[in-house]
Amino acid sequence: MLAHALRFLLAAEMALYAFVALRYFSATLPGAALAALGGVLWARVWIVATTYVFAWIWHSPSTRLSVGRALWMGLAEYAAFIVNFVLISPFERLWMGADHLEPAGERPPVLLIHGYGCSRGAWWWLRRRLERAGWQVATINLEPIYTSIDNTLEPLARRIDAVLAETGAAQLILVGHSMGGLVARAYLHRFGAERVARLVTLGTPHGGSRLAHIAIGRNGRQMEPGSDWLQALPRPVVAPETVVIYSPHDNYVMPQANLRLEGASHRPVDAVGHLAMLFSPRVAGELRAALEKPIVSSAGWKLRKA
Repeated sequence: MLAHALRFLLAAEMALYAFVALRYFSATLPGAALAALGGVLWARVWIVATTYVFAWIWHSPSTRLSVGRALWMGLAEYAAFIVNFVLISPFERLWMGADHLEPAGERPPVLLIHGYGCSRGAWWWLRRRLERAGWQVATINLEPIYTSIDNTLEPLARRIDAVLAETGAAQLILVGHSMGGLVARAYLHRFGAERVARLVTLGTPHGGSRLAHIAIGRNGRQMEPGSDWLQALPRPVVAPETVVIYSPHDNYVMPQANLRLEGASHRPVDAVGHLAMLFSPRVAGELRAALEKPIVSSAGWKLRKA
């Protein structure tokens, strides 16, 4: 599981920093502990900064941000990175718990699909926001994490069947962050849209991302711009409606024009990073608007705006 791997890597990284502090700087044990924590935090500064350097090199034309907004965007992305990969994902079971599903009412349930290198823990904040707004929300772990995207489709199909059976709904809404949006599109391509009322993607590299060239795993190769796998996905999406929520200043999908998708409705949210989308009140507002837009599907769903 991803959580086990993240815990192991985090412990090994902190042990390395502590060893260096003890061996080469004659630190005390408390000092070594602080060095380990500081090393973890400082390493993430460089990771986030590097993504923004490459995002600028390969950026698409967008609204120019003031220095203050750009710095705030970077800090929010750094905080999201720490929260997701250091605090939540390594200890996912403590944060997430089981999904709470009940028989469906007027609204179809929502199934959240996480992105590359993440787990269902990435949805901790947004799931709570949606549940407070009255939505029934389900999640899924896509494992193993570095396999072909096609290998995740059968597990996703089974999860969709389980959510519909548990809620008694005829259809649900798929929401995918980053690679999760591609997983949803691939599911629709293979299984059709009979069970899906709407697709919403957040920061999904519909046209691929140059950053994928340094990603590991088969799914990384599939997200490279111009890959055979991406070219095989139909455009427009095989679904009743697709809503694309994206940031023109995304620091993982580059160029950012690759976030757009032919035939979809687009809702740009500027000055927000790729991971920070998962903790952004502005993105949450756009997501709620996309979910609450009335749906009239072949299955008979009619949603009223809340």
